[in-house]
Amino acid sequence: MKLCRSLLLLAGLLLAVSSSAIAGVDHSDFVKGPFKEGRDVTRQCLECHEKQATDVMKTTHWTFAGTPNHVKGMEKSTKKYGKANMINNFCTTAFNGPDGVVHESCFKCHAGYGWTRTKFDLTDKSRVDCLVCHVQKGNYDRAAAGCDVNMGAMEKGSMDLEKAAKSVAKSTLQNCGYCHFNGGGGDAVKNAGLDSTLLAADKKQDVHMARKEKGGLGMMCQDCHKTKDHSVAGASSQMAHYDSRTSCEDCHSGAKAPHQKSKNAAILAKHTASVACQTCHIPVFNKGQATKMMWNWSDVGKDIKAEEEFDQETFAKRKGSFRWGKNVVPVYAWYNGKIERYMVGDKIKDPSKPVNITKPVGDIKDKTAKIYPYKYFTGTQPMDSKFKYLNTFQQYKELWINFDWEKALVNGAKCTDNCLPYSGKHQFVKTVSYIAAQHEVSPKEDALQCGECHMGGKRMDWKALGYKADPMNVGGRFSGRRK
Repeated sequence: MKLCRSLLLLAGLLLAVSSSAIAGVDHSDFVKGPFKEGRDVTRQCLECHEKQATDVMKTTHWTFAGTPNHVKGMEKSTKKYGKANMINNFCTTAFNGPDGVVHESCFKCHAGYGWTRTKFDLTDKSRVDCLVCHVQKGNYDRAAAGCDVNMGAMEKGSMDLEKAAKSVAKSTLQNCGYCHFNGGGGDAVKNAGLDSTLLAADKKQDVHMARKEKGGLGMMCQDCHKTKDHSVAGASSQMAHYDSRTSCEDCHSGAKAPHQKSKNAAILAKHTASVACQTCHIPVFNKGQATKMMWNWSDVGKDIKAEEEFDQETFAKRKGSFRWGKNVVPVYAWYNGKIERYMVGDKIKDPSKPVNITKPVGDIKDKTAKIYPYKYFTGTQPMDSKFKYLNTFQQYKELWINFDWEKALVNGAKCTDNCLPYSGKHQFVKTVSYIAAQHEVSPKEDALQCGECHMGGKRMDWKALGYKADPMNVGGRFSGRRK
């Protein structure tokens, strides 16, 4: 059977040479079911694609950790950090509690099968989920053990693993979005301007990802996030590690450099020394649906009347209170390619001030920094009153069902790795995250105009950025007139 399938593969590859590269190889002749589970599909994929599985297992999509080359002051560290051992101000941590029971929820979107507890064999190739990134049909859905987005939303009916396996092709927006639209536990919750409405976006929402029939370029994620050996380029503003970067200049430079035909080309060229492309070309984010802007864990268990904000509830007894935003105007900050990042166990010097979970590094004096747009996300989380660090707490059962903070904190400290002792006393502190607005690029006619930032425009907080006043009046950072 394996020899026969290999011969069919060779024939298919020869045919593919003369076909469109985008279409890829039709796998319908190579795949033979039935399949009882996703790992059965992977085992068949491995007969021809063992190298690809090996490559996947070297990436952060698989390990959920990497050396902290993005974090200022930690660039030389050899310890690996990622979703597996870091903390945020959404669902907070993925590893707390006895036997890491929360993995079952948080690791829904890991590119593998079965990471439901602390122990997981990262060397087992059969656990690589090939379908989640490549399936196009078959109603493939990991909802029972995974994300909220249904991979089979394009068709109705029960999941058909054989049909799914036969349909594999290059990844689409829907494949990547299956997980990346759902950061923070739901569609549009975490990331700025990255949600399922992009699947039907028009040019106004995103000039790159909108389909051509809607005036866009019809681009896929990998058109910008270049991929080599399954390692995907991109540096998240929330994560400690990146393999390689992606930037607007990857396409928009040289003969394709922007603003060449603009009557204000000289002025705009000066701006690009201090202002990132995204700052002008992403004037608002989350145009399609609202994103979560605040999450107060301190309200868990309270009896608060839930109201609706942009069709989203503002309170859930097991999770706390929320605020939502749509067509959100970003906040702006300097970024030089590094971030400050709160790591598990970091001591909080002044609990009366907001704790920065993730924040861009840079200032007006840093010639390598530019002004970028961000989603400014706030919340409250428990801090150990004695040890002065953010607690790891068990969301499942003790908090989500029993609303018992004490038991949640006691159990949250019980794990084999990363968890922290709980002194028996806690208090809530404010936390903030700067989440980069990188998607939903507007068409050029919707880019920011001079008066929105200058000449009395209120978009920019110039003093917060280090200027004495509007740089149009007092001079830019390279003009020598700031003082």
